[in-house]
Amino acid sequence: MPNCANCESFVTEAYVRVFAPDELESVRVCPNCEDKLRDGAEIREARSTRG
Repeated sequence: MPNCANCESFVTEAYVRVFAPDELESVRVCPNCEDKLRDGAEIREARSTRG
């Protein structure tokens, strides 16, 4: 069962297949992460809180 590498939240295998690089089996950041987000192919700190 895949989990987010940042916040350990559950993510589906389909989500991993779409958003993780091919060599990884989990995502580096997911929609549940409050402190980081995807910016294209990169990961960056969130500039404001999400809610």
